Amino acid sequence: MRSSSLALLTDLYQLTMAQGYWKSGMARYEGVFYLFFRQNPFKGGCTLACGLEEVIRYLQEFRFEESDLNYLASLKGNDEEPLFGRDFLAYLKNLRFSCSLHAVPEGSVVFPHEPVLRVQGPLIQAQILETPLLNILNFQSLVATKAARVCRAARGRPVLEFGLRRAQGPNGGLSASRAAYIGGCAATSNLLAGKIYGIPVKGTHAHSWVMAFHDELDAFIAYAEAMPNNCVFLVDTYNSLQGVKHAIEVGRRLRLRGFDMVGIRLDSGNLAGLSRQARRLLDEAGFPQAKIVASNDLDEYRIEALHEAGAVIDIYGVGTRLATAYEQPALGGVYKLAALRPPGGQWQYKMKLSEQPLKTSTPGILQVRRFWGENGYEGDLIYNELWPGFQTHFSTFDGRSCNFAHLSSKDLLMPVFEHGKQVYMPIDIHHTRAFASEQLALLPDKYRQLRPAAVYAVGLEPRLKTLKEQLLAEVSAREINR
Repeated sequence: MRSSSLALLTDLYQLTMAQGYWKSGMARYEGVFYLFFRQNPFKGGCTLACGLEEVIRYLQEFRFEESDLNYLASLKGNDEEPLFGRDFLAYLKNLRFSCSLHAVPEGSVVFPHEPVLRVQGPLIQAQILETPLLNILNFQSLVATKAARVCRAARGRPVLEFGLRRAQGPNGGLSASRAAYIGGCAATSNLLAGKIYGIPVKGTHAHSWVMAFHDELDAFIAYAEAMPNNCVFLVDTYNSLQGVKHAIEVGRRLRLRGFDMVGIRLDSGNLAGLSRQARRLLDEAGFPQAKIVASNDLDEYRIEALHEAGAVIDIYGVGTRLATAYEQPALGGVYKLAALRPPGGQWQYKMKLSEQPLKTSTPGILQVRRFWGENGYEGDLIYNELWPGFQTHFSTFDGRSCNFAHLSSKDLLMPVFEHGKQVYMPIDIHHTRAFASEQLALLPDKYRQLRPAAVYAVGLEPRLKTLKEQLLAEVSAREINR
């Protein structure tokens, strides 16, 4: 699904800025950017960071190939002259990733305003990386968070990801399957994702299989003959309860051959009521082990409603609303310059201003310190790594006062690349999924509810908050005086 290099997976303005830095003599400047988001998706209480392994692969392969350079050379400006100069393209030809990158481990729970990833290195490189890093982390974190919410609503019952047919293209489908598995889904219907990532795959037949035969019973018999070890019968093509009875009849035939019917799938109608009736029919017929799978435009809210309605469902198949993150099309992550220094010079802190205070970025070489106690995670502190130590008494972004001096703590951002050299080897996807589950379990329930009962404590270390306020005043005064 990808070429050996995806250096052109970026917006045009990243390269026009890069050429501008190069021409103005700023190619050797060192910059620090960090990636963060301002609001948890789905009105939830946390976000699950996902996509780091894809980021690592992208950076390992980062380079401009000859075909990339030829394409860039063909672009014209408004005067019909080449947009990019030959000398700059020659510079790009030899460009290799040489930045340092720190990131939270994939599967970590993260919160608004705090760095999920930090890039430090040559300004041109760090700038070009903005678009691909956001592209990878925004979508996968969004889907992983959605999956975690769906799995929470399922209350321990397996959730199968069925979204490939309605995902945003082939790569969107692959990324969604990967992120959904890390977020907690037990398997996917996506065979390519199963092959590439090692995700378990599940699936049986569609309505078209039933419709291709004279009647439903013949279709079930034929499927059992062809796939006796994979029989989950889709029973709602014509009449769901009659379909359950046909599945039971074929299940008896399977037993005579030494096989067991795995279960039935309901895909329409009153799923709560039908599941109860289907369970009674299966149990009375001697199939208490047969699973009831439910699908049909499910999400965390519909699954929660099914539980409240007394549904008897063993497995949930969730497709469109998971793979597309349905009600929220994007996470809204951003990537901002926080510090800059010329060769041999001092760091200059940078920040973006906004009329909305929460959209004003934070300056510095930022790190996140997480605090926890007997009841799990209690809050995060954003501080400047350049300064020794940090104060544990601080105010959160929503104005609460915290003092975490008595709690255990650790830094979240870990080194992944140091000056272009990879120093961290990602764990396999199954261990990442387990890590995500552990992280969610360490987060108190009030933050993990579908409708969170509290806001997790995140704030700036007092000295960093003071720096931000001073810079805000200085920049505002300078702009006004102009």
